[in-house]
Amino acid sequence: MKLSTTSFAKRALMVALFAGGGMLATASIAMNPAAPANNCEARQGQKVQKDSAKWREQRAAHLAELKAQLKLKPEQEAAWQAFSGAVESGARGRNMDRQAMRDEFAKLNTPQRLDKMLAKSEVRRDRMLQRVETTKAFYAELTPEQQSVFDSRTRMKRHPGHKHQRMQS
Repeated sequence: MKLSTTSFAKRALMVALFAGGGMLATASIAMNPAAPANNCEARQGQKVQKDSAKWREQRAAHLAELKAQLKLKPEQEAAWQAFSGAVESGARGRNMDRQAMRDEFAKLNTPQRLDKMLAKSEVRRDRMLQRVETTKAFYAELTPEQQSVFDSRTRMKRHPGHKHQRMQS
């Protein structure tokens, strides 16, 4: 099959138009003074807020489902409230203004940043220790059958598409 010069010219023109359009689009984004300095971070911040709200809703639903499956007795309610409160307080600790944190860290020198990161790490560790103690206290209040349900619902499992393990409940 022989290509005519007109079909080659049409293809070359189409390629040039696509390439030129792409270059114009990237140039217009780069030159837009009204756009945020880092448009990707602005969109990421919005996504994190949406994901965080969605995560909190899912977490509340999972906790409600777990409570129903455990069939708690009235005397176990106080331990449940402590446990679910610890779970929620851990979730609240994740909501932070990442851009404000980056701006704050940019003003610090290396030893100051390292001290700040260590302090944040200690706060996270303290929160985790509190959650562990509360979970153990709640677990001790459960009957063996309830413990079996709790174990099966809170076992770590891999979710498709995630690199890290997530808790099931």
